[in-house]
Amino acid sequence: MNKSVSAMIRPINTSDAQFVAEIYNHYVSNTTVTFEEHLVTSQDMVARIDECKTNGLPWFVAIDENQIIGYCYASKWKGRCAYRYSVEATVYLSPTATSKGWGTQLYNQLLSQLTEQGIHAVVCGIALPNDASIALHEKFGMEKVAHFKQVGRKFDTWIDVGYWQCLLT
Repeated sequence: MNKSVSAMIRPINTSDAQFVAEIYNHYVSNTTVTFEEHLVTSQDMVARIDECKTNGLPWFVAIDENQIIGYCYASKWKGRCAYRYSVEATVYLSPTATSKGWGTQLYNQLLSQLTEQGIHAVVCGIALPNDASIALHEKFGMEKVAHFKQVGRKFDTWIDVGYWQCLLT
């Protein structure tokens, strides 16, 4: 990836919430990759960012030409304490930033941080079909471990969800 001087990945700030919400809302309005059906506000994103921080989990943004063009984060997999070494990872890119290596860069940063924190298992849910997302996850050695048929309904369509997983430690 040929990054410009103004290209970088850094930890998120709550002041980034509006830009992150704009990226996410594209997927809410136009795709089935998220099962949310209502646009999120910057305040909604601040709450999600704060939850990650409260749980000691990382959230990164990708910046190119001084604009946030993508983000990734880890969230708790489940609430029971024995799950504390497992997380769910998520990545979203601006539609103008796809297929340019940003997803790979974001996941490199995220998985490195999770390894440093002693996280053992990373799980990622993918609404299917989604060949690009599958390819990204499998690039990191993630393997498909589950396939749930027609568990979501959006835009009058039933949607399958697959889960990919990798072990870090």
